[in-house]
This record gives sequence, structure tokens and C-alpha cells, in this order.
Amino acid sequence: MTTDFSFFYGYAPSVKTFAPGRIEFIGNHTDYNGGMVMGVALDRGVTVEAAPAEKSHLRLTTTHGETPVEIDLAKLAPQKGSRAWANYVLGVFSVLKDKGLVPDHGIDMHVSSNLPTGAGLSSSAALELAAGLAMCKVYGLELSRADLARAGRKAENEFVGMPCGILDQGVSAFGKKDAIVRIDCAREEFSVVAMPAHLAFWVFNTMEKHNLVESLYATRHAECSEAFRLLKAAGCTAENLASVSPEEIRAAKLPAVLEKRAQHVVGEHRRVIAMSAALAKGDTAQIGRLLTASHESSRDLFENSTGKLDALVEILGRTEGVIGARLTGGGFGGAAMALTFSSFGEEQAAKVCGQFEARYPGVRPAVFSASAGDGARVI
Repeated sequence: MTTDFSFFYGYAPSVKTFAPGRIEFIGNHTDYNGGMVMGVALDRGVTVEAAPAEKSHLRLTTTHGETPVEIDLAKLAPQKGSRAWANYVLGVFSVLKDKGLVPDHGIDMHVSSNLPTGAGLSSSAALELAAGLAMCKVYGLELSRADLARAGRKAENEFVGMPCGILDQGVSAFGKKDAIVRIDCAREEFSVVAMPAHLAFWVFNTMEKHNLVESLYATRHAECSEAFRLLKAAGCTAENLASVSPEEIRAAKLPAVLEKRAQHVVGEHRRVIAMSAALAKGDTAQIGRLLTASHESSRDLFENSTGKLDALVEILGRTEGVIGARLTGGGFGGAAMALTFSSFGEEQAAKVCGQFEARYPGVRPAVFSASAGDGARVI
């Protein structure tokens, strides 16, 4: 049987891996601030086929038309322009070398995906995890799921230049069918929380693509760091921004913008803790309230939503069968997530898209339903 890999390279792959994209369930921008966060590994993601190659180069191709990349393994360097997509893979290779991977031969890799890019579903982390797992298999390196997630995050922080936390990679690594991944980011502890029965996830993409490396993500990261620095200077003893109390923030009299960023992080961290309790009880009313409050905080305090995202969340909030909705991912575009009862279907989703298009003529959200799936694996 001819695979995409064999079409491009003329021979069969020796390993095939998959890593899921994710929905950020709740915990917006809490991960790099030492807070709690929850996410759902999707039942769709990125597939990587790979095989050892004689030439000491890393070759990358995709099914989706990105520029093929070939690079000497001894001369790894960030790529630019149409080749920049490869940095997520090259960065992971660089990190794995530091962890003991010995590149005594080259590697050929082919990437395919059924995730929409730019929608806030973390196709980049899925690529990092799938590629990293494939490299481990080709080169005989054994890594735990946690170490694989950390390798992906380090690659994105240092090689790609995006100061993300561990949410995306952690959820992609530790996903479990019918469960939500919970991460204590201060301690990098991963666990799962069972999903209440008869609930479903729907994703509505505004079609506003975001590029987090070039967006305000880094600005928000810097604002949070500065807020915490000023709080420490004012005598706060918390170990991270998420652990500060709202009273300490008010007492420190931070600049207005920094106070808003800090209050969002602190409130969101507490909402994640409250969400764990609500999920355990199956309290859908409280789950919905927490999702709504999360979006409102992102909109008003962290200011990483957009008019289109706000419109989608508003429409979803008054649609029958929807428990709650919020932006998912870094923000500044992308998609909104709706948690619904299982009775919610294509007909209701089409009505939501129609109401959105009435506000934004010619712009119709891309929509799909999703289930919680398992994490990165060899297939």
C-alpha cells in the first residue's frame, strides 16, 4: 500500500506516530504563570511517518503543500519564511540531542494533519509531540510522556521563540478518551478528570487566523512577568503570579493594565480549581457559569479576545443545548469552544453559524464536533 511517505521518498516508513490537537477547556494563560489549567486532547491531530536515512540530513515533507525542508543535522538553525513551519520539528530534534539522542544517521519525515491551523487547537504542539515520538523510535531513545511534553515546550520556547507554558504539549501527551487533562503547571503534575456523561464539545472557528509568535502573546507574557516582579517588590511572598491573592494585587497598586492582567490570572487559576469540583459533581450549571466567567475575564481583563470571538460566545450562550462557551487557546483570533449536551447537533450548529454570518456577512465559521481522545502514541 502506498503511503504519503512512500509517495514522497520512494520507500516505506519504519514508524508512524500520532499526537492530538487540544481544546483549552479552562485556564487561559495560567500555565506560564504557575497556575492550574485543563485541556482536552482531541480525536484529531497530526500524523508523522518517519524512517532512518543514510544521509546525515533531516528531510521534512507535508501533505499540505508547505515548502519541503532538508537540513544538515550538524547545522541545525531556525528557518525563515516559507520554511519556518519546520522549526517545530527542528527544535524538538535539538532538544532531544541534549537528552541523549545520538544522530548517527539521518531521518526522513512526512507530516499530515486533520487539524485546522490558526484556530487555537495547538497544531504546533501536536506536531512537536508526534515528531518527537517518531524521532525517539527511529533513534532508540526512551522518554517518558512528561519528558516528551517538556521537550516540545522547550523547543517552542527556545527554538521557535514562543514563550508558551506546558498546557498544549501536556494535553497532547497525556490525553485520555472521555477525560479532561488537568495540569498543575507550577509542579508540572499531570492528571485526568472524567468527563460527565452525555456532554460533547463543539469548536466554532471564526476564521481569524492568529500567529502567536507575531501576535500580542509575547506582550501578555511580559506584562504578567512585570506584574509579578512588582508584586514581589511590594512584599508578596507567593511563588508565582497565579498564587497571589486578589487583595495583594489591589494593595500593590499596580499600573492599571498590569492589575487587569494579574487579576485575570489569579481569577482564572481559581476557576480551574472550582471546575475540578464541578466536574466531579456533574454540576453542569456551575460548569457553564465558570466557562462564561472565563471568557468574560479573557475579554475584559486579559484583552486577548476579538469581536468575532465575543459574538460567537454570545450567540452560543443563548443557544439551546449549550452549557457554556469561551475562547480556546491563546486568543487574538482562532476558535471558540462550546460544551454542550449530547442532544446538540448539526442543526443547532448551523443556526449558530447563520446568526454569526448575519453579523459578519460573508464570514461563516468552520465548525466541527470533537470527542476527548488519547494522547501521543505510535500507530
